[in-house]
Parts: sequence; C-alpha cells; structure tokens
Amino acid sequence: MKCLPMNQVAEANGSILHDWHAEIVAIRAFNQFLLQECLELATSPTSISPIVRRREVHELSESEGLQPFSIHDDLRLHMYSSEAPCGDASMELLMEAQVDATPWPIEQLHPATKKLPALLRGRESFAELGIVRRKPARADSPQTLSKSCSDKLALKQCTSLLSACTSLLVNPGNAYLDTLILPRSQRVEHACERCFGPKGRMKPVATHQWNGGYAFRPFTVRATEHEFAFSRRSKPESSRELRTSNIAAVCNPHVQEALILGRLQGRQKFDPKGLSAICSKRMWGMTLQVLVMLGTPRLLHSISESSHVQEWKKSELFADRQRVKADVTAEALSGWIRNDGDDFEVEPG
Repeated sequence: MKCLPMNQVAEANGSILHDWHAEIVAIRAFNQFLLQECLELATSPTSISPIVRRREVHELSESEGLQPFSIHDDLRLHMYSSEAPCGDASMELLMEAQVDATPWPIEQLHPATKKLPALLRGRESFAELGIVRRKPARADSPQTLSKSCSDKLALKQCTSLLSACTSLLVNPGNAYLDTLILPRSQRVEHACERCFGPKGRMKPVATHQWNGGYAFRPFTVRATEHEFAFSRRSKPESSRELRTSNIAAVCNPHVQEALILGRLQGRQKFDPKGLSAICSKRMWGMTLQVLVMLGTPRLLHSISESSHVQEWKKSELFADRQRVKADVTAEALSGWIRNDGDDFEVEPG
C-alpha cells in the first residue's frame, strides 16, 4: 500500500517514511538534493552550485523570507509521472477502468449513517469529486491518514515543493513546480483543472499571497505521447503478468537507494542502519548541521529551546508556512486531517 498505517505513525520516530508513493519519493529526493547542495555551500564559501545560490543581504526580509539560500532564478522545475496521481485527478480514470463505471452509491458504502466519512479512501464514492481523499484506495487495507498524491500536489502549489526542514534554508520563491507531465492516456483535462486549477477546488486561494514568499502558483499539466516502458499500456499482451512492485527507488545526484516499507531494503524495521537518506530524521539532521555551520543567530536561538521536531514546527520559524497550510486546508482542501504523532529528537548530521 506504500504508506504507513496510522497506528504505526507514533512508532516511526522519524526513521520510516509515512508515504512512499512515487510522486512523494521524488519530492523528498529533490529536497534531500537541495539540502546536500546547501551543506556543500555552507562547508566552503567558494563552492558554487548549479541549482542553489546564496541569497544577498538585500533579498532578506520578513515579507520575502529570511532563508540564506535560493534556487537559481533562471531554473524551472518539472515533474513527470507515468500514471495520473492517485486521488481526485484520477477519479475519471478509475471509473472508466471499472466493469461498471457507475459511481458507487453512498448508501452501499455507509448503510447505517448514509453519510460520507470525514476523509474518503481513494476509491470510495466516485460520485464525490473535488474532495480530499486518503491512501490507500483498497477497502481491506489498514487505515491511514496519508492524503492522496493529488491532494499533496495541490497543496504544494501554495507551500512550494520544499519540505518543512528545507524551508528553513531555501526560500520558496523559486521552488514551485512549473509543469506536471503525464502520458496523454493519463491526462483528463477537466479532472486536472478541477483538482489543481484556479477555477477548480483551488479557486478560494487562487489570488492568495502570504508572507515569506509564499503564493498560489499553479503548475501546468501537460501531456506526452511517451509511455513508461513497463506500464500495462505499453505491454498489453503481458499486462496480467505485470505487478506493482513493493520496492521504491530513490535516485538523485547524491543518493541511490532501494526502499521497502519506508526503510532501506534488507534492513529490519527499527534497525538504525535502515534509515533512508530521505527519511525525516536524516533530513532534519542535515538541516540542523547546515544551521550550525552557518551560525545564524536567529535560527539557532529559535531551535535552542527544544531539540524535538514537533516543538520546532510550532515555533515562529514556521509561522508563515503554517499559515499557508491552515488557509489552504480550511478554504480549498477542506477535510484535510493532519497525520500527527511522529516526534523525534533532531541531531546534526
């Protein structure tokens, strides 16, 4: 199911991914790459990165953010996905794939209350469109509070692609996704507009701008004729033999890993050597390492009062980012329930 059951989140201790769907792994790998670039810039004042630059003093302000680094101004970020993101952007495709494409009646799903749950599973009630859904889609799988990839990508149009830890170091201004590229067979135009567009469910925040360099910056969904070589559409003659793998591959210029169940392949669940480079504990540790090397008084003072990540997230450092998430989940992505419970002590490195 490639996401952590909600009853195991509190045990994760930052060492297990909550969600390892491909889109989420790609975004986390991108953030790990940015952190590594920041570390190299902090290590040597003369080093140069083709992706990340140091910000000038005149660029730093409360309204535009105080992060020491930025992605270069002339770069654009693009994501390719071989399948439509799970959740709202793929509901029509799911309906078409059914033997009977009629939306499942709510009464059949909830005969007692005749009401929708607060957060639907991915395949529940096809008649309900434009809403937040959770993973996994199958009704017989353990309960989770991981939101669908459609929902997470929709939120990223406001928070940028940066994870919370990366947002301490890198300004969000140039960190928004420019283009989401899907195979033509996976791009349903009206579904993408409903899910991501300024005239769809994101309309309530379409004109929003927040402090810290945050704004609603919608990406364009483009189509390509190229299909993934191992998709069932590319090999229809052997589609019954093709199975979804339980292995997630992580690859960026600094890291190449194989993951199973959110940890390094071949390692036991709580083996300290099984931590992925893109798990929360490793990425927050790298963030702290850079902060210490930079010696930024404001940042160090704010995090000195506690070493636990949940306390950090409640600090003034994340006020702008938290305001963005609060506004978007209240006005556009209503029904969003936080997947809380994973807390850990942050150590450098």
